[in-house]
Amino acid sequence: MIEREIEIATADGRANTFVVHPEEGGPYPVVLFLMDAPGKREELHDMARRIATVGYYVMLPNLYYRRVREFVMTPDKRPEMFEHMNSLTNRMVCEDVAALVAFAAGEAAAGKGPAGCVGYCMSGPFAFAAAAAFPERIAASASLHGVRLFSDSADSPHKDAHKILGEMYFGCAQTDEWAPKQVIDGLDAYLAKTGIRYRVEWYPGTHHGFVFPLRAGMYDKASAERHWERLFAMFARNLTA
Repeated sequence: MIEREIEIATADGRANTFVVHPEEGGPYPVVLFLMDAPGKREELHDMARRIATVGYYVMLPNLYYRRVREFVMTPDKRPEMFEHMNSLTNRMVCEDVAALVAFAAGEAAAGKGPAGCVGYCMSGPFAFAAAAAFPERIAASASLHGVRLFSDSADSPHKDAHKILGEMYFGCAQTDEWAPKQVIDGLDAYLAKTGIRYRVEWYPGTHHGFVFPLRAGMYDKASAERHWERLFAMFARNLTA
């Protein structure tokens, strides 16, 4: 595997980004990995590496770069984490996605064809919004225990869902205070009227954050493995270099 820590110029600064892809062959389809609220960290680097081993050029940016280069989550930093998280909007992250894709266009190892995107927790709505903002490029996007997917907010990502041309996947925890069942059911009913290709899947017995190996008390190995199966199958169906 080849991996690098690079800085990517955006409209608002420079986003420090982890990039990883296989050593041989290529080019590989681009996959954008959007972090959860605790920030860009080695646990996510390992998840990005797992995606890359299947044959993808994976980009994991620090979405908090406008405020801090590195955020290290500790129990006493929850208020700071929420400040960082709440400083982001769908528009801001979509601008970052545009910068990431533009950078990848100049990389020999990165394919120029359909791209994928996956967002966890706070980035679930970002992956959803990006699929609508870049329908000609993002052919497969996934939200895992995503929050703020369906609300009365003016920038709720569901309002542009009809623009999505690719496939959209929503993996949802059975018990999730940040994305309760009634909200996801409302999203499902709304999307059913749009005609887009999507799937909402519940993961029985899970809680918010179940995919993360280091999330003590929340990680569910069987469900986490199923999420990888769903993700890789969707990418295989839709992404080519």
